[in-house]
Amino acid sequence: MELPFDGAISEYFETEAPDSVRTAIRDADKKDILDHSYPHASRMSRKTYDKEIAALQVEMVKLQRWAKDTGQRIALVFEGRDAAGKGGAIKRFRENLNPRGARVVALSKPTEAEQTQWYFQRYIDHLPSGGEIVFFDRSWYNRGVVEKVFGFCTDEQRSHFFHQVPDFERMLVDEGIHLFKFWLNVGRAEQLRRFLKRESDPLKQWKLSWIDVEGLKRWDAYSAAIAETLTISHTAAAPWTVIRSDDKKRARLMAMRSVLGALDYDRKDKAALGDIDGAICGGPEIWNG
Repeated sequence: MELPFDGAISEYFETEAPDSVRTAIRDADKKDILDHSYPHASRMSRKTYDKEIAALQVEMVKLQRWAKDTGQRIALVFEGRDAAGKGGAIKRFRENLNPRGARVVALSKPTEAEQTQWYFQRYIDHLPSGGEIVFFDRSWYNRGVVEKVFGFCTDEQRSHFFHQVPDFERMLVDEGIHLFKFWLNVGRAEQLRRFLKRESDPLKQWKLSWIDVEGLKRWDAYSAAIAETLTISHTAAAPWTVIRSDDKKRARLMAMRSVLGALDYDRKDKAALGDIDGAICGGPEIWNG
């Protein structure tokens, strides 16, 4: 079955993408890092990655057991540009966990009834119960970025969201929920390269939507909305962890290390965690537009 945007990514690449982006994609080898500002010249090797993520996944199993035994509630919010690797990171977190205690929340657009509710209301029902780990594949931060870029909310609604979100998240933390907020960022050329790969792969075309296609044309609008969102909603109670995800392998490792390093779970093997790479993982200052 043909999709309504078949060929739209390729057409954008040929006719609208900046010359620097087209050149970077055309001249690069498969494993090249396209963004010259990325602090690593090449991607992490598969051998190194497999060894490191295997150790972290063992720690994730320990973490889940601890959460279940002690009734801990853990919520992980994954935000970022389209094709930044949110779904892939969540998949690696959950790969060896009991799915009954580690669920993904990926809400579709709000229904007419939900549009009349308090904005945060539909997310509350999906917060973790005791012993659960919940992964939000996009979250209430749609209002800060996507809804702003596409005009799905008014400026007044967005301003009201920014006024309320620090208190909302502080209440979650005060309630005892361990809240982690990740912003995965990817360079412009790498994002387009990933879209082109999805477009040509029948098994991955479902990942594309008209929002993705139109979003390519609104890179600068996204940048402005992201910068504002990170600045306003980065708080002591609920800080952002920003990860540059041009290399998906490194990004997944950084996200897992950030969570495992922050929680004092039973039988924790600190030596297995490894170190955070501060050049690609940190606060909003890591975000590079």
